[in-house]
Amino acid sequence: MNDTAQELLRKIESRQATVGILGLGYVGLPLALAFSKAGFPVLGFDVDDRKVDDLNQGESYITHIDGSAVREAASGGRLSATADFSRLDEPDVLVICVPTPLTTQREPDMTYVVNTAEEIAKSLRRGQLVALESTTYPGTTEELLREILETSGLACGEAFFLAYSPEREDPGNPDFATTTIPKVVGGIDEISTDLAVALYSPVVVDTVRVSSARTAEAAKLLENIFRAVNIALVNELKIVYDEMDIDIWEVLDAAATKPFGFMRFNPGPGWGGHCIPIDPFYLSWKARQYGITTRFIELAGEVNIRMPQRVVEKLQEGLNVQGKPVKDSKVLILGLAYKKDVADPRESPAFEILSQLFELGAEISYHDPFIPVAPSMRSWKHLGELESKPLTKEVLASQDAVVLVTDHTDVDYDFVLEHAPLVIDTRGVYRQPGPKVIRA
Repeated sequence: MNDTAQELLRKIESRQATVGILGLGYVGLPLALAFSKAGFPVLGFDVDDRKVDDLNQGESYITHIDGSAVREAASGGRLSATADFSRLDEPDVLVICVPTPLTTQREPDMTYVVNTAEEIAKSLRRGQLVALESTTYPGTTEELLREILETSGLACGEAFFLAYSPEREDPGNPDFATTTIPKVVGGIDEISTDLAVALYSPVVVDTVRVSSARTAEAAKLLENIFRAVNIALVNELKIVYDEMDIDIWEVLDAAATKPFGFMRFNPGPGWGGHCIPIDPFYLSWKARQYGITTRFIELAGEVNIRMPQRVVEKLQEGLNVQGKPVKDSKVLILGLAYKKDVADPRESPAFEILSQLFELGAEISYHDPFIPVAPSMRSWKHLGELESKPLTKEVLASQDAVVLVTDHTDVDYDFVLEHAPLVIDTRGVYRQPGPKVIRA
């Protein structure tokens, strides 16, 4: 190590290094709290003034993150936030936790990463470590990020250091949090990896050192592609077994008794969240640059993307039995979040279902205890706001159908079944067949 790297390592090991977190969302805020709790001074950066103000006042703006942890960190002076990116020269470490969405053509949208890197480059100083946590294609850190940062005139690996360590957040998971999940770490050189491992080691239960940033990037994509392909598989099996009049949930229960060689995935109305519907396409896009077609990944995407259409078709079948068209029918969507017991609507299949029903002329409403107002989404940009309706007897009875999209724990599903005239169940909540339930 040169003197610059040794001085940074000394600061990290003594926990005197100030850690800057860029992006204070579902990844950045838990990470900021983890570094703060480990004894590092933390400065958070975000373009959203509301998040900055809430954090500085010790308030949590994410449902599943305990407000007391935010208050403790903020009141203790270990955590503060700012929207002033001219202060990026203050931290010794800069951790990038910004979104990496897709374009409408399902290609990587690197706008947030590029803009963030350009802001860093304006004030990058000798002795800083930059770590990217956003999920992306192999080569992003070494090629795209390094090139932008070196426009500062500083040399990577000598004056500043660069690494990749993918986030592994699972919002709402009661068993695993930021500090209890092993952290994969790979730098663009050995010294950068050494510094990044030293940074994360006091914060997480274990660091998993890999040979390069590209390997770390590829590992994160593998994790999410594995899930995406298996979700598609079980969704396709649901369709096949439904035609055979076989209960997919009973099949899964039986298969899951095997103590080896089987991992259970449950079917649903599609895929959702900030990772699974997006990350596989990052590798597909990158693979095409090497002349390779990722057929498994793309087929999984086709299956999962079509699932909301199947839900709508099942609803149409159920209404037809009652002699009703979808047009002008009252349909309540039960659950907007992409998974149970969280307030995260990103890429939720509920919005695609909403959009399709809107186009068919249905009168739409919804209930979600975690999402009081339906936000504008890529597949839901219609004029007017939808607000969550209470699940009262009167509301349920006034509907022509209820489409169960997200199976939040606190919903009384027996009450829903008692008062709703028709329920389209996409989550296997109602295990016993009945005249009012259609599985989708």
